[in-house]
Amino acid sequence: MPTNIARLVKLAAAAADPIRGAGSGLVVLLYHRVGGRSTSAVDLPLGLFSEQMEELAASRAVVSLDDALTMLASPDTPPGPPRVVITFDDGTGDFADVAVPVLERLGIPATLYLATAPIESGRPFAPDATVLSWKALADAVSTGVVSVGSHTHTHVLLDRLDPRRVAEDLDRSIGLIEDRLGLRPGHFAYPKALPGSPAADAAVRARFASAAVAGTRPNRYGRTDPYRLHRSPIQASDGMRWFRRKAEGGMALEDDLRRLVNRRRYAGATT
Repeated sequence: MPTNIARLVKLAAAAADPIRGAGSGLVVLLYHRVGGRSTSAVDLPLGLFSEQMEELAASRAVVSLDDALTMLASPDTPPGPPRVVITFDDGTGDFADVAVPVLERLGIPATLYLATAPIESGRPFAPDATVLSWKALADAVSTGVVSVGSHTHTHVLLDRLDPRRVAEDLDRSIGLIEDRLGLRPGHFAYPKALPGSPAADAAVRARFASAAVAGTRPNRYGRTDPYRLHRSPIQASDGMRWFRRKAEGGMALEDDLRRLVNRRRYAGATT
């Protein structure tokens, strides 16, 4: 999306928040890459990522995904500041090299939803991405602030895959994480944040305790399906201004418009 159009979308989303009512609930933030080594819209400069994490750490608002799910199961809003969960998708080398040192320094828990094929093959997730290794990821897990979930094996879109292949792909991802890290992934995120077919939904529910989709909005206490966790994607262009709004549960209109665009963008895609 061109920069000027993206800015107009953000302004429109911010203006719509008071009208639509952002509501209260637990916010799950979605990151992809950190370090600013590429032109990707989701590759945040290290300084910006650090500033965002430092602000969240100061607010004592960040909780682990497991704790968040326990909170969401209760109808009562927990006391204190609005709760936030930090998640990452895909698994590029900068997660371990750049993001984890910040998270460890600040004591911020985060979940990485890992696509296992790139790390297993040693081929980068994207042409401009660095490669994450199992050793680096094991070291990240050993810090105590990182948990690992599944993002499928091949990053395949589960709404257009044969049900038998869905099960094979999910089980391959689970098996590799168990073999390489000695832990079973308890949580799942749909690639491109696109929910799967009914058969894929059943396969995910049979294997994981939660699943994340799209939706830049809060997850309501006592009213959230743990297999439809809304997440708010953070982009480099958010800076601190729009980041704060997303951390507070706002900017839903931006996600609505993005999904309209992506519906056409991924119409013929499989990964």
